[in-house]
Amino acid sequence: MINRTIAPAYKEINQINLIQATPRLLDNNIKLFVVNAGEQELVRIEFIFNNVNWDVNHPLQAFITNSLLIEGSRTMSSYQISERIDSYGAFIQAEYGFDHSTFTLYTLSKHLDDVLPLVKEILTEATFPQEELDTFVRNQKQKLLISLEKNDVVTKRIFNNSLFGDSIYGYIVNAEDYDKVDRNQLVEYYKAAYQPNNCIIIASGKVDEVITEKINSFFGNGWENTVQSTKNVFSIPQKKGSLYYTEKPEALQSAIRIGQISIPRNHADFPALQFLNTVLGGYFGSRLMANIREEKGYTYGIGSGLVSLQNVGYFLIASEVGAEVCTLTLEEIEKEVNLLRTEPIPEEEIELVKNYMLGSFMGSLENAFSHADKFKSIYLAGLDYAYYTRYVQTIKHINAQQLLELANKYLDYNSFNIVITGKK
Repeated sequence: MINRTIAPAYKEINQINLIQATPRLLDNNIKLFVVNAGEQELVRIEFIFNNVNWDVNHPLQAFITNSLLIEGSRTMSSYQISERIDSYGAFIQAEYGFDHSTFTLYTLSKHLDDVLPLVKEILTEATFPQEELDTFVRNQKQKLLISLEKNDVVTKRIFNNSLFGDSIYGYIVNAEDYDKVDRNQLVEYYKAAYQPNNCIIIASGKVDEVITEKINSFFGNGWENTVQSTKNVFSIPQKKGSLYYTEKPEALQSAIRIGQISIPRNHADFPALQFLNTVLGGYFGSRLMANIREEKGYTYGIGSGLVSLQNVGYFLIASEVGAEVCTLTLEEIEKEVNLLRTEPIPEEEIELVKNYMLGSFMGSLENAFSHADKFKSIYLAGLDYAYYTRYVQTIKHINAQQLLELANKYLDYNSFNIVITGKK
């Protein structure tokens, strides 16, 4: 009989084998990366476009253009696009991020000849019907009004603006910004952003040479560059150690967000700082959770994160706590940050976090799509697969002294911007 009072033995992770993406150049010079793996006749094709031409006077151009891609094309209405995609059991998705806009297709391989022409028409001949734009704007304005009743949403908006000002990362969108959007702006942005010289394609799943040739046939031909665009580059203001408080007298909970500008993924210290972040607030057994949730009972959840963007990175701590314990929570957060700067982390805790991080990394590699996601993370950061080798070795060999030095270099509570919405 198994003795369940004894924890099972664990095996040390020495090497992580990633299915690497194979590069190819389409006839019109679009970069295609293929992650060929899996037994099912299923493929995912991602079209990734850099966000360009940032204009603070038209802050919603990129977002709304991406959102309305599937709402009408030269020969199809929104309904017809949806019906035809559904009829093949396929799925399309438009996703917007600060740095990139993505259009993704999931389909069975046998239907590629039918769905790829639909995707090409969406990416080259979208029409942005006025009726669809009006409906979208109306719905988004209503969503915005509802979301602004939530303390955590207000806090996130103010926090991002405190770090990044009126760049694409920090601009605070309001209802009037939606009113300023017109169809001509979307068409103009579409022509500038959705063209071959601003696109990469990542195909994953069971992607053989036949499928690769089909992708080239549809997207490597008859799709040309037409408009010059300007790469988004931002000057990030340095506002350190500032407090932003939005009072809501009736609030039962206060939303807290604390942090500062930090390093992006392509910085040499990033994997080690990820480790330190995990100790502080990056998993359920973290110090912030143990103190503020488990011991003090101030919140149901608190965490920290290290976020990498195209031009910059940032560190944050976020939680929602009872309004009456907001100040006490801030004191405990400061205490935990300062402990990392003054006391070495015990070896037992370091080993626990090492096993957690390496295990989580292994667990994230479920299928061809997840291997493609790993490639996407490094490629968009200007890195190669050597990054993951460095990542694993850093996690395996990091020690208490290195972590102490990192904490003093990157985690200065007095430099953190503190944003509170509710009562303090």
